[in-house]
Formats: sequence, structure tokens, C-alpha cells
Amino acid sequence: MTTEQTHYLSIGRQLDDAVESQLFGKPCFKINGKAFISFFDNEMVFKLSGETHQEALSLDGSHLFDPSGKNRPMKEWVQVPFHYQENWLKFAKEALKYVSGE
Repeated sequence: MTTEQTHYLSIGRQLDDAVESQLFGKPCFKINGKAFISFFDNEMVFKLSGETHQEALSLDGSHLFDPSGKNRPMKEWVQVPFHYQENWLKFAKEALKYVSGE
């Protein structure tokens, strides 16, 4: 297991009511059956909206998540490099709030 994956798992496992699952064959965490974070190419992926979405997307190397690799990115999902691991927990909490409707 990579350092990046270990960090992703530690974040997901500390969030209340988050359940480990799969999204497009990739590891993810869900709340109420809906995915809010995932892990792809040793980077963390977050379902975000509003200012937090813009903040995550503005980080150098961050981009919209395109799990198919066919230039069909998912507009709410932002893939953030490990270089910004200090932001991962904050973005995960925001994604959880967004998806759970808080």
C-alpha cells in the first residue's frame, strides 16, 4: 500500500458514518449510499461545489476527475495531487457535507 493510499484511507475512516465502497472500480467512501471521496492514480478525488470546488481546482496539478480517460470529466469531482495532502481532510469534510446535504 502506498503512502498516498494509506493517507486517503486514514481520512475516510475518521469521518463519521462514511462507508468504504467502490466507484467505477476505484476505492471510495460513501455516505447514505452516495460517493463523496475516491482514490485514483495515487491522488484523492472529491465531490465538491461552490467556493471549495474552485479552491480545489485552483491548486496546481488539480483537475476535474475523468475516470474513463476519454476526455469526459465529471464536473463536480476534483482530483487533487498528494502534494496538497494537507488540504485533503478539509476537502473530504466539505465533500461529505455537500453529498449528505448539510
